[in-house]
Amino acid sequence: MSVEHTIAFVGSGNMARALIRGLVGTATVRADQIIAADPDGAKLSTLEQELGIRCTSDNAEAVRDADVVVLATKPQVFAQLLPGVAAALGKDTVLISVAAGIPTAVIERALPTGTRVVRTMPNTPALVGAGATAIAAGRQATEEDLALAEILFRSVGISVRVPEDQLDAVTGLSGSGPAYVFAMVEALRDAGVREGLPEETALQLASQTVFGAARLLQDENESPEVLRERVTSPGGTTRAGLDALSEAGFADAVQGAVRAATRRSAELGKNAEDAGS
Repeated sequence: MSVEHTIAFVGSGNMARALIRGLVGTATVRADQIIAADPDGAKLSTLEQELGIRCTSDNAEAVRDADVVVLATKPQVFAQLLPGVAAALGKDTVLISVAAGIPTAVIERALPTGTRVVRTMPNTPALVGAGATAIAAGRQATEEDLALAEILFRSVGISVRVPEDQLDAVTGLSGSGPAYVFAMVEALRDAGVREGLPEETALQLASQTVFGAARLLQDENESPEVLRERVTSPGGTTRAGLDALSEAGFADAVQGAVRAATRRSAELGKNAEDAGS
């Protein structure tokens, strides 16, 4: 589905570049509908040459005529950034935040009254078009705003809607989740090496196994419990491996990681609210 909106990106870091590439690559948005602002001229030059979008070092210039503004900067610079964005923002412009840990209430307080804000939590697989993004509405955001955000982020993977108070859990699960998977691949690789495999071979097998298992889970439309049981024969090798994982507290460790990341996300959000109040 194509979108006929002018979209301004404030910031052109990894996530912004992934989304711009996804939008243009899937023909969701034409290149001439996108403008990106960033103080880093080298990043802008790369985007301009690669994708043909418009670029500027002036945030206000990018925002002024945009229908949608995507805030894709580090949370640490929001306090300095938002006043300039607010001054140039049109009254009907939708603002979509990609910044982790910044509640919509903090953003809304810095913007003109009534500005529609949508907060998102994407993850790094968006860089290869396989991201998972959660979308939450601010106080003024409409159904149409959420639908638009879904369309934009589907250009780099899947998107789901959640209430904003669930975004900390999203951060703990899918936001930080790729790192948990990479840690598991590291462990599988190292185990393969200890059992006699060359490191390169072990890494290839481990990464393809994770990729294939995820693909199977998506394509088979079955629960992970059902798929696990299908490949687990009584007294077999998989049963022995799963028993070892259970004895080592595998499920508790994964759940503990999600819990710790969720709590840290909530702490960062509270700090942002306190600083912005």
